[in-house]
Amino acid sequence: MLLSVLLLAIAPRTIIFIVVVLVIFFGGKRIPEMMRGMGQGIREFKDASKPTEEPRYRDQTTPPPVAPVAPPANPNDPQQPLR
Repeated sequence: MLLSVLLLAIAPRTIIFIVVVLVIFFGGKRIPEMMRGMGQGIREFKDASKPTEEPRYRDQTTPPPVAPVAPPANPNDPQQPLR
């Protein structure tokens, strides 16, 4: 919408002049490559700006999970194997 309003605000002669200058500077073969590169850059920017499913940083208020620890072995217990 904004692009169409902007294009209507620019005179057709100005658009033709800009296109001619681009063709003179870069050539007909180089312009599609540049536009393709710009499109890929815009696509990568949009993908990077989307929120991810996992939070980037873990909440510092919740402690990390702790694995259960077995009680220490009694060295005087006859049921314990010898080391």
